[in-house]
Amino acid sequence: MKQPASFDFRLEGISKVYPGVIALDGVSLAVRAGEVLGLVGENGAGKSTLMKILGGVTHPTQGVIVIDGEEYSGLTVLQSQRAGVAFVHQELNVFDNLDVAGNIFLGREMRRRPFGLLDVAGMHDAVEPLLKRVGAKFRPDTAASRLSLAEQQMVEIAKALSVDARLVIMDEPTSCLTITETEALLEVIRDLKRQGIAVIFISHRLGEVAQCADRVVVLRDGQIAGELAQGEISHNTMIRLMIGRDLKSLYTPPEIAAGRAVLSVRNAFTAAHPGGRCDFDVRSGEILGMAGLVGAGRTELAEAVFGVRKLLGGEIRISGKLFKAGDPQAAIANGLYLVPEDRKNTGLILDLEIAENITLANLAEFARYGLVSHGGQVAVAQEMRRKLRIKTNDVTQAAHEMSGGNQQKTVLAKWLSMKPRVVIFDEPTRGIDVGSKSEIYAIMRQLADAGIGVMMISSDMEELIGVSDRVIVMREGSIAGELSRTEFSEHNILSLAVGKPAMEKAP
Repeated sequence: MKQPASFDFRLEGISKVYPGVIALDGVSLAVRAGEVLGLVGENGAGKSTLMKILGGVTHPTQGVIVIDGEEYSGLTVLQSQRAGVAFVHQELNVFDNLDVAGNIFLGREMRRRPFGLLDVAGMHDAVEPLLKRVGAKFRPDTAASRLSLAEQQMVEIAKALSVDARLVIMDEPTSCLTITETEALLEVIRDLKRQGIAVIFISHRLGEVAQCADRVVVLRDGQIAGELAQGEISHNTMIRLMIGRDLKSLYTPPEIAAGRAVLSVRNAFTAAHPGGRCDFDVRSGEILGMAGLVGAGRTELAEAVFGVRKLLGGEIRISGKLFKAGDPQAAIANGLYLVPEDRKNTGLILDLEIAENITLANLAEFARYGLVSHGGQVAVAQEMRRKLRIKTNDVTQAAHEMSGGNQQKTVLAKWLSMKPRVVIFDEPTRGIDVGSKSEIYAIMRQLADAGIGVMMISSDMEELIGVSDRVIVMREGSIAGELSRTEFSEHNILSLAVGKPAMEKAP
């Protein structure tokens, strides 16, 4: 695919004002053919608003958009698509009742003449090479309902590649991908560059931005805080521009030595891997990291331990006492809490108030004679807002109005307002900026230092190595090995994940 000689995508003096909030303030941005432009900033910096304007979803309050020399005060979605703008969204738009090909060609279905019947075979044939380009292992006729979050992300990327795009905007495209899958995506991006296609790469994984970006633009509080040429791009320079200061090292040593096991799992297995067996302990005072490739069964095991998925066999003990899995209410009553991977679908009810979300799991505490005290809910929510520094002035606003980082803090507030013994975090910082990540890591350490057992499932190597006190690696439903801090390295974690032994010391 050759890039047309005329390629001119510019935003000039773009501002967007909502009642009481200036989301963007005089932002000017140019995108060049065949370059990868990294766009970074904390949640709430204005990245999403800027992309919505470029995609025609939102109109700017002020400024112009220039496409191939023609000025627009604002775009429609159709105008954006006709200009060659394609999106890979962080929030997945995959329909479970369709297969992969049906999702990729949704609204653009191939049809047979003369009766207009769907050309299913033709769509499957067209999708096959797209899936190969993104490194997918599933087929075009695979039902979307059978795909993991990472696989659904691949479908979104393949969908963007299926249109005649001149500019591809990728919003957190690697947030739920493993290292291998991320490498495949970065190769796709390199391929797009070779074709002269521009890419805007939005990510909180700054190492990936440094790896693939030709130029980085940093947003802070709705304004451009700075721009970095390729030779200037580094993790520290991006963070300094994003938050106005340097961040401390990820790892904070525990204040207390790890104590007795507060959660013990023996011989456990789920329907995801009936032949697997899991044995591990989560000790009081420690952060236990759980690594593994996508499909290893980590999330399925965590959900089975909590009770939202069936545990086919095995034994679970909480503080030495036998616990019968399969009932989330029993788990909650015993202080075993799960912060799920997909906060929007399984962690929050987005249309409810922040206060209602925070108190939902403990509603009986706020009920008198069958009536719930809204004032009591608000009082507890205000206390948790202060403790966790949730950025909102009003805990009665809907949860969907907050940024991803503050939504994640709201999920945490729900559990921390009660009496946790063990908290399982499944991908706790997916799609969250570095500032919010740092705050969530601090909360996890505070929990551990209070004697609470913390288990963190993560696909982010930097996070696993930088936050955990101990790491266990899962492979095909079984625990493949355990690493102490002196053994931590990407090499050792990946070796165990693919069935090879780890080195005695980190290389």
